[in-house]
Amino acid sequence: MKDFIPHNWRLPLERGLYSGAVSSVTSALALGALGHRGAGSMFAPVNAISHWFWGDVAARRDGWSIRYTVLGYLIHHASATFWAVLFERACGRWLDHARAAPTAQAALAVSALACFTDFQLTPKRLRPGFEERLERPALAVVYVAFGCGLALGAILSRRR
Repeated sequence: MKDFIPHNWRLPLERGLYSGAVSSVTSALALGALGHRGAGSMFAPVNAISHWFWGDVAARRDGWSIRYTVLGYLIHHASATFWAVLFERACGRWLDHARAAPTAQAALAVSALACFTDFQLTPKRLRPGFEERLERPALAVVYVAFGCGLALGAILSRRR
């Protein structure tokens, strides 16, 4: 497998898998908490992500299910990992010498870029979907949680 990955992408991919997992979990926890508070179901926002495959019915699904919740989380996790790998590729060398505060600032900037991309550049059919179940201020919390998870993952991956 290593032969298929260009040398300059190996380390960003390894670190991105780690920080992507951390940012996926932190933002999913925010989705769950905010969904419970705002939509009456901690699974509703994650279920809505699966609209990529199941259409609008996914945004109306409240309970846990393999079909909606698991697939929604897998899509969410893949998206977080995508952004984490790009973050590591763009900032990786600089992050090796950065302190926690600048790392957090860079991660929050990438999170803001992800938010802009998700809601301004992406066609509606491929948007996250959780915006259908959460209020606008809650969306900001989700992206801040993603950025904090991205920073935490980057810091922890360098301490391993």
